[in-house]
Amino acid sequence: MDRRFLIALVLACLFVAIPSHGQVPPAPFTVQESGNGFATLAEAVAAIGDGSGTILIAPGRYRQCAVQNGGEIAYVAQQAGTVIFDGVACEGKAALVLDGRAARIEGLVFQNIRVPDMNGAGIRLETGDLTVRETMFRSGENGILVSNDHGGTIRIEHSTFSGLGGCPENAGCAHSIYNSGTGTLIVTRTRFERGTGGHYLKSRGRRIEVTESSFDDSQGQATNYMIDLSNGATGTIAGNTFVQGENKENYSALIMVAAEGAEHRSAGLSVTGNQADLAPGVDRRTAFVADASGDPITIANNRLGPQIARFEQR
Repeated sequence: MDRRFLIALVLACLFVAIPSHGQVPPAPFTVQESGNGFATLAEAVAAIGDGSGTILIAPGRYRQCAVQNGGEIAYVAQQAGTVIFDGVACEGKAALVLDGRAARIEGLVFQNIRVPDMNGAGIRLETGDLTVRETMFRSGENGILVSNDHGGTIRIEHSTFSGLGGCPENAGCAHSIYNSGTGTLIVTRTRFERGTGGHYLKSRGRRIEVTESSFDDSQGQATNYMIDLSNGATGTIAGNTFVQGENKENYSALIMVAAEGAEHRSAGLSVTGNQADLAPGVDRRTAFVADASGDPITIANNRLGPQIARFEQR
């Protein structure tokens, strides 16, 4: 074969292999502060280590998970709603296992997270404060699960929890959000819908703030309370909308206080300015707030459907 032809053929192959302008495609995970790119989320987390940084995530569906063992890390979608972590959990726990000083999640989607003990989560928070914004959790067990020795603050804003929860036989229940620690849980402008069991929001924390959010149980399956303050809490539940559906494991109340013992004071808990109804076609009596703490609770200026009692002492 002619030598000049061989050289031309090799050069043609090189031009095909090299992207336009000679640029290598960007890595899916980029540490903003250094500009370094990584093929996996775990590598990006390890690069930040015990420091502080932001991981920018390119659009895509990722069969990956990561464990944060230190530092303060933000996980941010380059375009909200286009980054999907699908079906993979680390340590048999969650897509993101957070054991650092703090974490911030923005614009991500977590879906189909299931583990052998049926207690998987999109996010498992073990230590540090957590902020979640514009994030969706769907079609799994827990959306967010917080360790029982956690005492920090959890803030959830402008997010959605859909198709989550369950109480399988011989296993613990899963919930859209389960704060099993004692720290403060703050939820604002967030939607809960289509639960598949358990509670939509369950918290053992001392303080709760749930504002301007919606709980749509009209298509729920075997669900329980909308908000369960298992051991009592003080704080505010205000400006929310609630719709209780037909298919309930427990329809006796929408909001329950201290069902598992009044370990925290609930005096000063304020439930005001909310709206609650039963889904069309549902015909039964229920209570808006049921309380087993015996502490004085403020319940005022709520608009309730005719079959919903304002308050019930238990």
